[in-house]
Amino acid sequence: MSEQTILFDEKAAAGGKRIGVATLNQPKALNSLSLPMIRALEDQLDQWAKDDGIAAVWLEGAGDKAFCAGGDIVALYRSMTEGASGPDEGVEFFTEEYALDYQIHTYPKPVVAWGHGFVMGGGVGLLAGASHRVVTEQSRVAMPEVTIGLYPDVGASWFLNHMPGHLGLFIGLTGVHLNAADACFLGMADRRIAHDHKDAVLEALAQSEKLTESAETAVNSVLRTFERESIAVMPTSAVRERLDAINALMDADDLVTQVQRIADYDGDDVWLQKAAKVAKTGSPTTMAILERQLRETRLDGLKAVFDKELKLSTRCLEKGEFAEGIRALLIDKDKQPRWRYPSLESMDPAWVESFFE
Repeated sequence: MSEQTILFDEKAAAGGKRIGVATLNQPKALNSLSLPMIRALEDQLDQWAKDDGIAAVWLEGAGDKAFCAGGDIVALYRSMTEGASGPDEGVEFFTEEYALDYQIHTYPKPVVAWGHGFVMGGGVGLLAGASHRVVTEQSRVAMPEVTIGLYPDVGASWFLNHMPGHLGLFIGLTGVHLNAADACFLGMADRRIAHDHKDAVLEALAQSEKLTESAETAVNSVLRTFERESIAVMPTSAVRERLDAINALMDADDLVTQVQRIADYDGDDVWLQKAAKVAKTGSPTTMAILERQLRETRLDGLKAVFDKELKLSTRCLEKGEFAEGIRALLIDKDKQPRWRYPSLESMDPAWVESFFE
């Protein structure tokens, strides 16, 4: 399975160097991550890290629709509801996924992630760790876990906490789609480059004489050049344009009021209308554990964040909210999730506490 769903190649480069190319190869499933794919990528990255001939790594998704739209949550649903080992299969998935994300964050060589199209959930986890994070004019970046009863994981407790003010919490509560300019503004990406340039960027990197001296310098130089040629086709930042409005909605002393303000938005801004809809229909449990998780990890290092996320994700596998969210969205597709609690106001504090015990 791993040979078909993830492809590896090595591109000859200047000075006898090579660039390791990894392609997530499930375009019909928007390159969603399975456990075999995760393990194969971990193993290959480890080999490339030890190979002095590999100057840099290039990570992309097959097709034109997605870099990676997240993990294979249908498989996770089956492990929670049908698997003989129950949630243990899910724990194995999250353990390996977070290990891969941390490996990319701490990789000793440049990693260029080409974040084109849908970049969601687990896909954001891959993008976030890369040393050089590229988004395109068609990128749609999101952490939409609130709609399925999980919570923004894959290191989101780290990068959401590093966003200005309440923006990280707002993004997690609403699952809003972010464009390339948003991703760069929020620190989730580094470069905006037109997707049509992808092959040329990789070729220019391979031909760069700077690779033999400093791969980091070579990558920066190539990406900088192509970004300058791409600015004209890039969207403006929806978040930056609505910063005052978002801050006003989030300017409250408690989560209940913040969510209610978002849900009550009745203006004519379609982007904020979508945020309001999710605030009304998303999992109240997700909202509560997200807010607490962000508070508890605010001063944590990256490794501690992943450790705490694994513990929290394990609880999510056990509690039923996550399974119900997947059922409603992808199994029965009735889009009518029966959340454990219909609202934050009705939630027993002991329920939230049970996720952190």
